[in-house]
Amino acid sequence: MYRIESLKNGLKISSDPMDSMESVSIGVWIRAGGRYENKKNSGISHLLEHLLFKGTTKRDMKHIKQEIEGRGGSFNGFTSEEHTCYLVKLLAKDAELGVDILSDMVQRPKLDPSEIVKEKSVIIEEINMYRDMPSHYVHEILAEMMWPDQPLGMSLAGTAESVNSITRDDVAAYKEGYYNTNNMLVMGTGRLKEGLFSEIAGKYFEKADPGPLSKFSKVVIKQKAPAVNIHKKDTEQTHVAMGIHTIDRFHPDKYVLSLLNIILGANMSSRLFHIVRDEMALCYEISSTIRRYEDCGAFVFSVGVDNKKLVNALEVILKEIGRLKTEPVSIGELERAKEYYRGQLLFALEDTMSRMLWIGDRVISGEKDFTVANILERVDKITPGDIMRVSKDTLKSESLNLAVIGPVKDERRVKEALHIA
Repeated sequence: MYRIESLKNGLKISSDPMDSMESVSIGVWIRAGGRYENKKNSGISHLLEHLLFKGTTKRDMKHIKQEIEGRGGSFNGFTSEEHTCYLVKLLAKDAELGVDILSDMVQRPKLDPSEIVKEKSVIIEEINMYRDMPSHYVHEILAEMMWPDQPLGMSLAGTAESVNSITRDDVAAYKEGYYNTNNMLVMGTGRLKEGLFSEIAGKYFEKADPGPLSKFSKVVIKQKAPAVNIHKKDTEQTHVAMGIHTIDRFHPDKYVLSLLNIILGANMSSRLFHIVRDEMALCYEISSTIRRYEDCGAFVFSVGVDNKKLVNALEVILKEIGRLKTEPVSIGELERAKEYYRGQLLFALEDTMSRMLWIGDRVISGEKDFTVANILERVDKITPGDIMRVSKDTLKSESLNLAVIGPVKDERRVKEALHIA
């Protein structure tokens, strides 16, 4: 059973023992990410994350790698819109080493100017790489459409211009402003003892200073009609990302939306995969996913099609979305969605790393309800009427955004499919 405690300096420590495991997974979570940036410093969270692996004032980057991997472990990090996380997976006997290294990285990064120059070049190549991948870049276009001129609509990697303009002083100031104990969570799962883990985390972070709780500006959504952005490019396939504004991560209907996603496009037995891919052969791959943030959310559909089949695919997708608003799902289809949700959740929580990521994300965000039994009980109570109600409330045509990359020849037909004059 997980537990959460707070130290005097504001640091949150959470642990969830899994006694049957041989490993431990440990993460240091920080309330810093793309939503805390602006156009000028866009990408700084991601750059800082990279730099923390380049060495500390105590360890160079070679020794960090050797200490973890020389024990059979692995480590990584990621930056999202609202969080940054540094993580390790080790044998249980090496848990303290994991806390030691992660605490060293987040508290004492060297931020060597020469490494900053090199890493900026690496990130710019990363930006260029994704620009050359239409299936990825189309989602950047979609985000900018959904949250124009707002941090949530900016690329996490930034732009070549913004990354080039970031100085060492900028990085140091950003780290000083956000990497404090009031914005931090140390999360551990696996074969660990709760009290001992808290004691170890407290020891390595006891001298860390508190600071202001990080805050971002809430999104402003002014959209009143569906929108289309077609990026013409000579590609072999037309890439599509369609997004609809939906509820935030705290909304009581979030589990209904999860089942709605499973029914529509989250797996191979979903409606969209079965109809668009299997029956009509309009694409190779089609999927849907939900993006949840603290104050908003998005229902996103992805598909790659032959240019000649674009309009047909869009019409079918929109038809299935509309059908959920007027026709109740069958009990059988709903039960299959519930079983899929249940299975995917329980499978993920068998792994120490997946469990650390799942719980850590919820704790750092301030969610309260993440007891698995409670969640599954709420999912079990969802009815066909709930699915129809949430479909009507959230999947609104006026909130729809369509981003397309490909050799589109008839924009008018694409707009007509979305009922745009």
